[in-house]
Amino acid sequence: MKYIILTYASQQDYDAMSGKTGETSAWSAEDFAAMGAFMEAFNKQLAESGELVETRGLAAPVLTRRVQLQNGVPVVTDGPYAETNEVLAGYWVVECESFDRATDIAARLSGCPAPEAARARGVADVRPLAESRAELEI
Repeated sequence: MKYIILTYASQQDYDAMSGKTGETSAWSAEDFAAMGAFMEAFNKQLAESGELVETRGLAAPVLTRRVQLQNGVPVVTDGPYAETNEVLAGYWVVECESFDRATDIAARLSGCPAPEAARARGVADVRPLAESRAELEI
């Protein structure tokens, strides 16, 4: 079965990772390097186990465009969105034996080094991927 692991961040998190100060403290070069090393090792382990299907990190929310139907017309809005605190930051698609195994993989992300304030906000969702219409039914 395939599962998707979704991680989230805010524009302020992206700013802090790039060294900007604001609502959150800037990450040091060492913090950013440690996170990068962790993610490389994490992805390598998943690839070696044969469970990694795909993974991607997403660009900062400020680069987002939302297309939404309003009065029958598609309207484009640039991000980030005032009503949104967190947006999708990245994802992994894994193929593994069970929901529990996918959850165990996602739990390993909690070991990613980061400044404590960023670690405290960290969250990952795990969802099965529907491969047919029948799998969409609850």
